[in-house]
Amino acid sequence: MLRYFRAVADAGSLADAAAALGRTPSAVSMMLRQFEDHVDAPLFESARKSRLTPLGAQIAEKAAQELGHFDRTVAAIEALARAEEGHVRLSVTPSVAQTIMPPILERYMQDRPGVRIEMRDTDSASVQRDLEQGNADIGMATLAPFPGFDRELIFSDAFGVVCPVGHPLAQHWTHMGWSDLEALDFIANGLCQQISDPAFQPILRSSRLMVHNTASILSLVRAGAGITILPELAVLPEFMDLEFLPLADTTTRRDVWMLTPAHSAMTPAAAALAQAVRNAEILPPSKLQGN
Repeated sequence: MLRYFRAVADAGSLADAAAALGRTPSAVSMMLRQFEDHVDAPLFESARKSRLTPLGAQIAEKAAQELGHFDRTVAAIEALARAEEGHVRLSVTPSVAQTIMPPILERYMQDRPGVRIEMRDTDSASVQRDLEQGNADIGMATLAPFPGFDRELIFSDAFGVVCPVGHPLAQHWTHMGWSDLEALDFIANGLCQQISDPAFQPILRSSRLMVHNTASILSLVRAGAGITILPELAVLPEFMDLEFLPLADTTTRRDVWMLTPAHSAMTPAAAALAQAVRNAEILPPSKLQGN
């Protein structure tokens, strides 16, 4: 009723309003009559519908406001359904946040400027907690399966020793093994627990420094506080004065998984971002340099 009334008020005649609405003049006239019966007052001063009554003018103004609000609401709902608007919460490990997500988020936010992203970088245990407590829509970390969430392998990278460029290890690494690390100051980190080689355990036990944040670990290595072991993609690109030396004594790799609720429980914006992560080509620096 409001739309038909507003169309006639704007057009100034039944015929022109009917043409704009794609209806017959008689159908528009019937709808206007029902609307006037509903408000129990005339809205036009004559049968030609060319001039509004004072009440009709007030209702026309109010109708424009309400129809505009309704149309904006419908447009917002449709945008949410098309993943053009929304809010996505990410909980990821620091190395994922710093090396993997920037190009993915750059492209995603260009394609969907109406979507807001909130990303938290933390350790793997906290990523799981964020997901279980409903504080994240997507998690990316080294995690075992747990109930209620789908788990997909996103990438896998090799462990290696990280030391300053020019360090004696870097000069003779091809002829070295675990035993050559025993006399050096070793900076332990949470990812070291994934390396089960017996020869590595004495090195880990002898460490006097445990650091959890990746950027802090790399800064300490750069400052000469010791060496460490990290997956290749955890060595941030801006630390160009550090060397990554692949381990020959172990085949252990770091597996990073994406965890999400069942697809039906995800918002379209979150599902679209999860698909963007799946579609991304994630390569370690060594392969990028080879290309």
